[in-house]
Amino acid sequence: MACIVRGTIPADEFALYKTSMAISDVEFEVERLVESGDGMVMPLLWIRGPDPRTVEKAFAEDPSVRDVSLLAEFDTESLYRMEWTQDVQVVVQMLTTAEATVTDAYGRDGIWMLRVLYPTRESVTGTVDFCREEGLTFDIEMVREFEGKPAGRYGLTDDQFEALRVAHEQGYFDIPRKATAKELAEEIGISHQALSERLRRGHDVLIEDTIIVGSNSSETETDN
Repeated sequence: MACIVRGTIPADEFALYKTSMAISDVEFEVERLVESGDGMVMPLLWIRGPDPRTVEKAFAEDPSVRDVSLLAEFDTESLYRMEWTQDVQVVVQMLTTAEATVTDAYGRDGIWMLRVLYPTRESVTGTVDFCREEGLTFDIEMVREFEGKPAGRYGLTDDQFEALRVAHEQGYFDIPRKATAKELAEEIGISHQALSERLRRGHDVLIEDTIIVGSNSSETETDN
């Protein structure tokens, strides 16, 4: 059964460690991540905080990156294409041997936080074993299995998914609203209070599972 894993890697065991040490308050967020086939990883990477000149000076002193290209520049963030050439063995194992997909990777304050989609629970064990054998770190904070149901893909319960679906279809989130909470509750067949709780908890789960990478939670979850 496929599962989502959320975990962390210390920056000193990963790419861009020297860049992160050279620049204070820098944030990295991977837009897309692929393996080149020869043991290197090629990300599209957002960098937030410093200006591109400062970033590129740090890149020049960082042996973990090469072939860096600035693709886009905005007020507080820049998008780069590059190759990671060192200290990415864990991600290479995920992408190749485990046949996993890194859906999110975010780095700041000495930690990289990853969300990874694995094809099976056994493939997660393969990464854990690889890290143990190589003396590397991948601290798993959450594992969630799903069977392909839409609710499970996003960490929602079936009830939360249904409440959000009906709210969207009935125009509850439109401006102006096309349906009231009372009408939604009657449509679903629950109380106004129960609807409010499902919507709140559903929103919280979606934010954590799609926006907030690397939650402080250390609980292992299993949702079918």
